[in-house]
Amino acid sequence: MSNNKKTDLKIMARLISAIIPIFFMAVCQTAEAAEIVLQPDQQKELSITIYNNDLALVRDIRTVQLPKGSVALAFAGISGQIRPETALFQADGINILEQNFEFDLLSPDSLLKKYVGRDVEIIKVNPATGKESIVPARVLSTNSGVVLKIGNRIETTIPGRISFPDLPQNLRTEPTLCLLAYSNTSGYREMKLTYLTSGLKWKADYIAQLNSEENALDLKGWVTLENRSGAAYRDARLQLVAGEVNRVSRPKTRTMRYKSLAVAPDSMENMTQESLMDYHLYTLGRPTTIKNRQTKQVSLLKASSVPCKKEYLISGGSGFYTSRMGGNGAVKLKAGIFLCFSNTKENNLGMALPAGVMRVYKADTTGTLQFVGEDRVDHTPEKEDIRLKLGNAFDITAWRKQTDFRKLAGSAPYNYIYETSIRITVKNAKEKDVTVKVQEHIPGDWIMLKESNPHKKVSARLAEWELNVPAKGETVLEYRVQVRL
Repeated sequence: MSNNKKTDLKIMARLISAIIPIFFMAVCQTAEAAEIVLQPDQQKELSITIYNNDLALVRDIRTVQLPKGSVALAFAGISGQIRPETALFQADGINILEQNFEFDLLSPDSLLKKYVGRDVEIIKVNPATGKESIVPARVLSTNSGVVLKIGNRIETTIPGRISFPDLPQNLRTEPTLCLLAYSNTSGYREMKLTYLTSGLKWKADYIAQLNSEENALDLKGWVTLENRSGAAYRDARLQLVAGEVNRVSRPKTRTMRYKSLAVAPDSMENMTQESLMDYHLYTLGRPTTIKNRQTKQVSLLKASSVPCKKEYLISGGSGFYTSRMGGNGAVKLKAGIFLCFSNTKENNLGMALPAGVMRVYKADTTGTLQFVGEDRVDHTPEKEDIRLKLGNAFDITAWRKQTDFRKLAGSAPYNYIYETSIRITVKNAKEKDVTVKVQEHIPGDWIMLKESNPHKKVSARLAEWELNVPAKGETVLEYRVQVRL
């Protein structure tokens, strides 16, 4: 054989050896791969970060043994409200070719729809003998009801039980993320799935117990978790983000509805808190399980002997300043009850408090706790004050009356000048003296001409007085103000 022919044969052999592996890889990728289901019990690690606005970040790591080549993977037990476009799959030596979120779940209705154009069996029961008989039928339609062909007849009512020969492959018993992948080698792999989902919410709730002197309180903070995502999260590392994270508006998508929720308080253990960009991140120091269709409570904080102060506030309106009141010109005012304290380390707090409802209790003379009011608090960083309105006082009353009114000048549309005299009578039916703040909302440019007690100008249109009201007595505040509009 000539040297040229030998060279040509060597080149051809090399080409064939190079083409064959490529050919077989292409065959593997295009052939239908056997599905490997990754169940929740294969989880090696699970962590959840829940945001305020119905959003959660799930990180799910599972271990599975894979063959080399093309493989279909099915992540079972994921959230039914996953945002599929946010799913991120990470694993060494694996290339993802496709990913599909399948939420067409098995139900009598969905099963019947999959059998349109296919044959089923109708099982009838003789009411006299109880004997069963089987009749073949074909499902023609399921639009606004079932249409069957039984023999030569078209039936719109199912005359018995329907028996299906098998379960369609494209129906799932739970929401599943399906992946078509290619594995470079065989063996055990760690597969990390990260995604955003709706259906997980959290909120903060606080319980404050006021002491008998009403100058200190014990505070407990709870995080209430609500899981309507369609999945359970077992032994998960839990983190919460407090703050308003911006989200792009999305069209409404299919949601899943569930039954009422069960409440499951968890053991008392404070969460750790840290800054995350311009938000606050709270971490539970142990794994926890959040079941599907469950409301769960975990401890956020516990603080004892937090100094506080009770205030009575009477807030007047902005009327009586630019017009004369008819009748006797008197209006009854209510005294609001406020509880104030500072979020500082010196007060045994100092932790950034997420927004929530704070409920206040106080023991009666028998030691039984009684509910005395609640208020919603906003996100409160360290060294900020918290002010709760608990309700209106029963024993503190006030009357506000216009005692004089004059229009000094004015023509449309500006340069109106008015003078008004106001009398506010505050009565105290308690057995002890109280201090009451009175606030008046005065419009325009104003000058205080005369007053029985000195005021403080809190803002451009707000004047404030502090009145000492004796037990079983009253205090009268009188002032005259000039208003220019």
